Amino acid sequence: MHSTATPQPSGHVSSAIAQPGKYLTFTLGNESYGIPVLKVREIIRLCPITPVANMPEHVKGVINLRGKVIPLVDLRAKFCLPIAIDNNRTCIIVTQLAAAAGGTRLYGVLVDGVEDVANFTAADIEPTPDFGGTIDTQCITGMAKSGGNVKTLIDLDIISAIDATIAIREIKESLSH
Repeated sequence: MHSTATPQPSGHVSSAIAQPGKYLTFTLGNESYGIPVLKVREIIRLCPITPVANMPEHVKGVINLRGKVIPLVDLRAKFCLPIAIDNNRTCIIVTQLAAAAGGTRLYGVLVDGVEDVANFTAADIEPTPDFGGTIDTQCITGMAKSGGNVKTLIDLDIISAIDATIAIREIKESLSH
């Protein structure tokens, strides 16, 4: 995953470590990723996306899913991967994440395609490698070995917390000018 340094949410120390269990695996380009299957609410086809002004490039906007407005993030753009043309495998994974005010909230992620549900044991999961001090790996919880391939396991709660922290900081900065 290509990434640039991203500010850590204030007061937040990332200590997420991938746990053995079932993961929904998906692709972004030629790379494979996984998220805990318990976070997945549903997988849907592309649907109309309503852009929202003043959002970072990776925040595509919101979708209306059966009357619920859900934020939609393009993980390719978030991870600084080349943008791809949507095809018949492109889909939205609707997840349920922790809400800042307590409880849960829905969060959509745009991916190139869903692979499958994989069960990773403790022996399959390695800690996130040390890429050096300038590479941001706080949203990576581990690397899962699967049939000679490696899948990057990510934490969407951390990704959404980083986005919220950056948005709040930008709003405060714009108000102070």
